[in-house]
Amino acid sequence: MRRLPALLALAALAGPVPAPGTATAAVPPETRFSATTAVGIHNAYERGTYPYLAQALDARPGLIELDVWPDVLTRQWRVSHSNPLGNDNNCVAATSAAQLYTGTRNRNLEHCLDDIRLWLGTHPDAGPLVLKLELKTGFSGRTGQGPAQLDAVLAARLGDRVFRPADLLGDHPSLDAAARADAWPGRAQLPGRVIVELIPGTVEEGNPTDTLWTDVEYARHLAGLAAAGTLGTARAFPAVHRAQAGDPRTRYADASLRPWFVLFDGDATAYVTGGVDTAWYDANHYLLVMTDAQNVPPAVGAGDAAAAAARVAELARAHASIASADWAALPTVLDDVLPRG
Repeated sequence: MRRLPALLALAALAGPVPAPGTATAAVPPETRFSATTAVGIHNAYERGTYPYLAQALDARPGLIELDVWPDVLTRQWRVSHSNPLGNDNNCVAATSAAQLYTGTRNRNLEHCLDDIRLWLGTHPDAGPLVLKLELKTGFSGRTGQGPAQLDAVLAARLGDRVFRPADLLGDHPSLDAAARADAWPGRAQLPGRVIVELIPGTVEEGNPTDTLWTDVEYARHLAGLAAAGTLGTARAFPAVHRAQAGDPRTRYADASLRPWFVLFDGDATAYVTGGVDTAWYDANHYLLVMTDAQNVPPAVGAGDAAAAAARVAELARAHASIASADWAALPTVLDDVLPRG
């Protein structure tokens, strides 16, 4: 039985909750992307979550997540939760939108990107979409699967749909300076666009012999491209992973890398209850992805759309850009877009 008093108290704290499907209308289209809060789907590629990736996109989320492995034997980019040498996902080898909901699944990253591009092509009003890639073991330079090669795959499969670091940078000296100037476009300028986020993977973070994680490696890549005047070839934003009080970029010993991070990603409970000043992210127009939103006390029960909507509103007030959760069964919540802060 649900605890009605607790839910009523949570709803009262959150204020009025928009009716399903109406939250987006509450945010004027000219609102900058940095000033809104959307909802993400954790591990949207799993067949047990959605039979086909296009069905996850049909729910109009603000973020979907793919787990990516550089297969060091075949030099392919695999998409799977736990298999580094094979695919285990709901992506298909579609060449037209009509093929997105049929055919053999368990395809490479390139096919998942094709599915996203084809779906966006038939839904011109959708987006922006944050595509979160967790590189489970990080990059693999020795097999030619480094940052430049990932950029090439993203460019080839998503083309000009990607909102690049160079698009944010403009005439600013760094991504940090651009974010602080709130150079993010309005949402009305971003339909059909994809913002690619990179985070270190769980295997990488747990490997004591891995001393160069995804975040640092890609930030070095950005800095090198900027110095060479070729930042336009970069297709992703590295994220500072895991919540931390203060400016978490101080963890990077090389201070020259810090201005290339404007996206932060960590556990929602840690952000909300861990003494983190989340208003700092909002004030500087940094993007803040809060994960496992359903677990912030009191936990949101499976299938409870009202409590989930209230949780999104709560995390919007806590300055999240994305509230990500295991809410695939709650389609009325996934398309919510709220004012941030």
